[in-house]
Formats: sequence, C-alpha cells, structure tokens
Amino acid sequence: MWKEENNKLQATFKFKNFIEAFGFMTEVAFYAEKQGHHPNWSNVYNTVEIHLTTHDAGNTVTEKDHKLAKVISTVFEKYN
Repeated sequence: MWKEENNKLQATFKFKNFIEAFGFMTEVAFYAEKQGHHPNWSNVYNTVEIHLTTHDAGNTVTEKDHKLAKVISTVFEKYN
C-alpha cells in the first residue's frame, strides 16, 4: 500500500463514496494531531492521496512518518 519515493511515503486510498473518504480523513486527523505530525493529503470524491514527510528533518522520511502510516493503514482497514 505505502511506497517510498522522492523522500515521501505515499499511498492512495479508495472508498465507496465521499462520506466514507471524509470520515476516514476525519479519524486520521485526530491521530495526526495527537502525534503532532500532519499529512499532506488531498481528497477527490472517494479517493484520498496521502504524502508523508518530516518537515523538521529536512523533508525526509523518518520514523514519525512510518508510525503515522501504520496508524493510517489501521484506520483504513475499518472501511474494508
């Protein structure tokens, strides 16, 4: 699901509809805020694209990104 390219962890998530995609983003937002690590993401209808990188580390992939990616994947599993 996740791939590391250009100093980013990237993944695309597809849902049944916009409401599910938005619900997923809302849930992820709470975890991201708790971790103090926020994704770069976009949403178009039922598709959410996420790019993770650690700005404080010079825009590279760090353990913070892998930790948040794991949480995001766990949240996504609830929708499938």
